[in-house]
Amino acid sequence: MSAVVTAVGIMTGLGLFFASVLAVAYRFLRVEEDPRYETVMELLPGTNCGACGEPGCGAFANQLLADSVEPGDCTVSSAGDRAEIAEFLGVDVGGGDARVARLRCGGAEGLVGRLAAYKGRGSCRAAAVVDGGGRACPWGCLGLGDCEDACDFDAIVMGADGLPHVIPEACVACSDCSDVCPLDLFVVEPVEQRLFVQCASPLEGSDARALCAVACDACGRCALDGPGESVRMVGGLPVIDWQGPDEPTVEATFRCPTGAIVWLEGAQFVVPEEDWEFEGRRRA
Repeated sequence: MSAVVTAVGIMTGLGLFFASVLAVAYRFLRVEEDPRYETVMELLPGTNCGACGEPGCGAFANQLLADSVEPGDCTVSSAGDRAEIAEFLGVDVGGGDARVARLRCGGAEGLVGRLAAYKGRGSCRAAAVVDGGGRACPWGCLGLGDCEDACDFDAIVMGADGLPHVIPEACVACSDCSDVCPLDLFVVEPVEQRLFVQCASPLEGSDARALCAVACDACGRCALDGPGESVRMVGGLPVIDWQGPDEPTVEATFRCPTGAIVWLEGAQFVVPEEDWEFEGRRRA
């Protein structure tokens, strides 16, 4: 009986000791929460999408309170909510250029050769390990909609052409589509950067065109027609320099024989499918 009493006494003593240690630690080591935190969190969308570059809305709120980011950096919030946050914190709305996801492929159904009929699981990631899902171009979109499923903002819909279409107004530039694509075909770019290359194939000339009617064939006309060094050919594909002294312009698209490089005025895919034929030339 005495052993039981002793054990209970020891456990009680240990409990009181550690409780005292925790109480002292809380008093001297606790971090005071900014009283503005809860209000800012109520104004943020709570999606924890990571589009702002932070792991979640809580982390973004703390960065706002530390004046390390701007309310406008949250691309998911409405303009009204961003303005309200800015007014509450007494700062400018700020924020960078609006960004949107774009697909580095224009190979719609009928424009890309077929090697076989894919009958496996309806997933790009699954098809990617089965010889590219039967499509002749191993660098092009597989069209099975993993990106559409991954988008929590309904900003991607699979079109009748077999390609994912991004709705710019709904896209929050969170990069989920880029992360899930097994061929790394999605990029997130500023909306104002309108010159875009819709191809990821490294092949050149007839080798490229034999697989896809709208593939870049590395002819280099875009690099010749674009101002200065705004477009350069690297590894068989045009690379657009948005940071250089020469601003990329629409002229770079004028002589492209396949339409692989485009000037975007709105959504990415603006050329009707019926305007193309498989040989890679515009219809007369």
